[in-house]
Amino acid sequence: MRKNVIKCFVLLVVLGKANQATAQETKIDQYLMADRDAEIALARDAAPESISRDAEVLVLSRHGFETAVKGKNGFVCVVGRSWTSAADEDYWDPKVRVPICVNAAAARTYLLRVRKIVDLALAGQTLAQVNEVTVAALARKELPAMEPGAMCYMMGKQGYGGASAPHWPPHLMFFYSDIDPAIWGANLPGSPIIAVADPLQHLTQFVIPTQRWSDGTEYLPSSTHVHQ
Repeated sequence: MRKNVIKCFVLLVVLGKANQATAQETKIDQYLMADRDAEIALARDAAPESISRDAEVLVLSRHGFETAVKGKNGFVCVVGRSWTSAADEDYWDPKVRVPICVNAAAARTYLLRVRKIVDLALAGQTLAQVNEVTVAALARKELPAMEPGAMCYMMGKQGYGGASAPHWPPHLMFFYSDIDPAIWGANLPGSPIIAVADPLQHLTQFVIPTQRWSDGTEYLPSSTHVHQ
């Protein structure tokens, strides 16, 4: 009888874990794009065709980002999801799709953080838990500091950034570790440069708007693509 009880208990534990895994997979599915080619095209929309056509392209699977197209020029294009590409209040928004194309320096540094956060989110980690883990990883130097010249293109006309910022204007981003935004004259009256400094993550991001989308068409601030 004792052996049978133990077997039943083990079976219940196994079934419970299986049900949890199935529920997590179902939750993850809503963040995936069923059309792989559409995700590749959206990722490439982040940068002008002269750059994105030879870039590596990553697509999201249940196990994180994986290579869908091998690149030739050092750039890597992905479609950011809510965990890395939306405001905190939209952390779990499954509709977020933000194309981004990083250069080689950012691929070796900034993109590693993105992939780490995505892996944690896919495992069900909350924003607070993700922040705690990444801060600890930075302290242990498991995640590298930003390389000089790390930047990305975010000039895609398509995509959705969440309820807080549905449509972003075309722009470039430059990544630094622990740098004072004042060095660039960012966030000052009349300056076109916006900076966000996160001392917890040891990351400063400089944003420079562009006048055109990746397809060459002009960005019109009065259109529906308005970002606050």
